[in-house]
Amino acid sequence: SAVNPNSGPCPNYAPLIGALGAAACIALSAMGSAYGTFKAGAAVCAIGVMHPELVMRSTLPVIMAGVVGLFGLIVTAIMATSF
Repeated sequence: SAVNPNSGPCPNYAPLIGALGAAACIALSAMGSAYGTFKAGAAVCAIGVMHPELVMRSTLPVIMAGVVGLFGLIVTAIMATSF
């Protein structure tokens, strides 16, 4: 196996796998956040038509879907600085 003698038992391609993991983290969290925002926004529109007094209460899922994207960004930053 291709082992770098300076880095211990890790293979030479270990940083590549870490970078791919960080890229997957940001991509999947962004896609999940976008999908959640889309579904929650559609629900807010439906609520606005049926019950206009509940529109402000139903914006919380839209905000939480955006928070999912921020969590993904934070985790990616932590992963990117650890290797």
